[in-house]
Amino acid sequence: MNLQGRLKNRVAVVTGASKGIGKGIAEGLGEAGMTVYVTGRSSGDAITPLTIEATAASVDAFGGKGIACQVDHNNDDQVRALFERVEAEQGRLDILVNNAYQIPNPPAFSGKFWQHPISIWDDQCGVGLRGYYSTSVFGAGLLTKNPGGLIVNISSRGGRGYVFNTAYGVGKAGVDRMAQDMAIEMKEFGCAAVSLSPSKVKTEFILEQIERGELPPMDPAVAQSVRLSGRVIAALALDPQLMERSGQILTVAEVAEAYDVVDPDRE
Repeated sequence: MNLQGRLKNRVAVVTGASKGIGKGIAEGLGEAGMTVYVTGRSSGDAITPLTIEATAASVDAFGGKGIACQVDHNNDDQVRALFERVEAEQGRLDILVNNAYQIPNPPAFSGKFWQHPISIWDDQCGVGLRGYYSTSVFGAGLLTKNPGGLIVNISSRGGRGYVFNTAYGVGKAGVDRMAQDMAIEMKEFGCAAVSLSPSKVKTEFILEQIERGELPPMDPAVAQSVRLSGRVIAALALDPQLMERSGQILTVAEVAEAYDVVDPDRE
């Protein structure tokens, strides 16, 4: 499926986009020609890696227009101001991608729930669950002004089966259910919501953990580029039958297959 420039003049917000999947999603939407507001707490200058400015510059390089917005998604006032800015500058919002997430420090890849500090719940169900909800609350008024709007909650297989720890699973299950219920409430406005799970993605964090021996190596035959997630979101937005998918819990792999979207690492 050729996505190049097909979403020109449309506007997206991608949260947690200074690195990882968020950065790849912003780049993939940039390929489709979108104006992409990229949020995160990591700010610097455009030549410094892993900042929202660097992501915005990368969106530009891929053919879109990147706009860096420093936002702490634990701060409702900052989130509200983000969408006020989008409305003032663009007058519309077509895609909202909820991706911002707080990884516990140190990461909790194993162990029993009573062996972890309670703070891992706040990390994984704070920005990663409440933050999705608050961002959607402040963005929905603008998103639902025009039919065709789309909310994408980035999730994982942890919402459907045990992965890492109890708090992680609860957070991801909540993300999935949130998309299902938002789909019901936005249906009358012709807007959709889905939960989307990448799998075995080559993010900076995952590759670093593999190198440290904290996670097993990924099979190169199935490992996904971070930009593939952005391409499949663009493909979803272009589907005239999008509302039929609204409320679904999807994987990047199945959407890529359905729309014949090619991983940029396999072109």
